[in-house]
Amino acid sequence: MYPSAYKRGVNQYANIHNESGLAEASPHHLIQMLMEGFLARVNTAKGAMARSDMEMKSLYISRAMAIVGGLNEAVDLDKGGEIAVNLRQLYDYMNNRLLQASRENNVEILDEVASLMREIKEGWDAIKN
Repeated sequence: MYPSAYKRGVNQYANIHNESGLAEASPHHLIQMLMEGFLARVNTAKGAMARSDMEMKSLYISRAMAIVGGLNEAVDLDKGGEIAVNLRQLYDYMNNRLLQASRENNVEILDEVASLMREIKEGWDAIKN
């Protein structure tokens, strides 16, 4: 099998695996999956920066920002009160920092937002669903 055909096959399998996982996931688990996806995309963006691959860096930072946008939209301000408001503000901050990291090619900022997301995820993971 040629490398490009192999890669397409792996990608198709991953898509099927992800789609079936999404269909069976609880809302709580979907949020966990988004957070994991965010961390993976930030790490990929960091690798792209290290390789000076600006196209991939931009692509993966954009994808990370889209995930933060989705997480932000999922915050229920009516039920979450002050914690929800603070979380929304944190997500806005993270997206602003991602933009800055992209503009400045700054890995330290990517580390910062990844650390913030890991902290949020730890709290989310501790919730029993």
